[in-house]
Amino acid sequence: MSDGKAVQAGRKSRRRSIGQPNSGDSGKNRGRGGDSSNNIDTEGFRPNVGIIVLNARGQALWARRVGGKDAWQFPQGGINPGETPEQALYRELYEEVGLTRDQVSLIACTRGWLRYRLPQRLIRRRAEPLCIGQKQKWYLLRLEAPDSAISFDNGYKPEFDHWRWVNYWHPLSKVVTFKREVYRRALTELAPQQIQLEKRFSEDRNQKPGE
Repeated sequence: MSDGKAVQAGRKSRRRSIGQPNSGDSGKNRGRGGDSSNNIDTEGFRPNVGIIVLNARGQALWARRVGGKDAWQFPQGGINPGETPEQALYRELYEEVGLTRDQVSLIACTRGWLRYRLPQRLIRRRAEPLCIGQKQKWYLLRLEAPDSAISFDNGYKPEFDHWRWVNYWHPLSKVVTFKREVYRRALTELAPQQIQLEKRFSEDRNQKPGE
């Protein structure tokens, strides 16, 4: 695994402990791209996008939540009312890791919604409407810009304070337990495209000069 640069969260941001829910899980509005806290379906699931950014080697961008020593995850975020999943993808991509649409290429996305339920301790029982979990569409992207383009200092309250490139399957054993099945399903569905990217990189690297 190769580490990316560490970026300090802004001074005005209050750091959360690893045990506290973040907005990506609880449905609380981050006050950034709009209010998605009330965008919850009749079953109590909040629509959300999950983002897997790959480098040319086929490694995945893995980010550490602010204030959490071992709280790592893929970037994700809620879909605002009136917003399409793809619009939410590019908004969240910039808000969370500082990448713009022209700095990535869209490779693939999952076909349907992938759902996970929140642990009881993270459900805000007094909230209206009640959010019991997330339903997600997952997007696979390739980074077309230098690693230095990845940044948490973009004018929004940071979700992450460090990132690194990891093996494509590494997150499956490291993510918080209640998200693990969704990660497995998303990674498995998108794996054929990741394998192709990894294969092309290997072929290009092994190609002899002049051929």
